[in-house]
Amino acid sequence: MNHDTYLNSYLADILAAAKTVAVLGASPDDKRPSHWISGFLLGKGYHVFPVNPSHRGERILGQHVYGSLAEIPEPVDLVDVFRRPEHLDAIVDEVLAMAPRPTAIWCQLGIRNDAAAARAEAAGLKVVMNHALVSEYPLVYERLHAPSVQGHAA
Repeated sequence: MNHDTYLNSYLADILAAAKTVAVLGASPDDKRPSHWISGFLLGKGYHVFPVNPSHRGERILGQHVYGSLAEIPEPVDLVDVFRRPEHLDAIVDEVLAMAPRPTAIWCQLGIRNDAAAARAEAAGLKVVMNHALVSEYPLVYERLHAPSVQGHAA
C-alpha cells in the first residue's frame, strides 16, 4: 500500500469499526499529544487502554496503564502508536503476537516505517502512518451522523 495518501473511506472505516483502542506510548503529562488524544478518544466513547511500561499500574485519565500490549485483558481493535519510527518493527511483532489481533495500527504524525507496515499488512492488518487520528475523526463523525439522502420520484 502507498502510505503517502489514504482514501477518506479507508481512514473512516478504521475509526468507525474500532471500539477499543490501545494508546501505545500514553503519557500522564497533559501537555503530551498521547494524553490529550486518549482523552479525546474517551470523550468519543472509545474504550482506551493506555500502554507505557514506565507507568505500568498507574492511571491515566482514570484508565489503568498497562506495561505492554500483551497485558491488556480484552481484545483491542486499534493500536494507536506514539513511539519513534525505529520502534515500529518491535511494535508490529507485539501486535502480531496478540490473540485476537487488532484490525489496525495507526501511527501518529512523524511515525513511518514502510518495512514494518508491509509486514503488518501482509498479516492482514490495516496500517496508517504519519497521520493525526484526531484530525481524521470528522470523517467518522460525518459517516455516523450524516442524514441519509433518499432519492425520490419527481
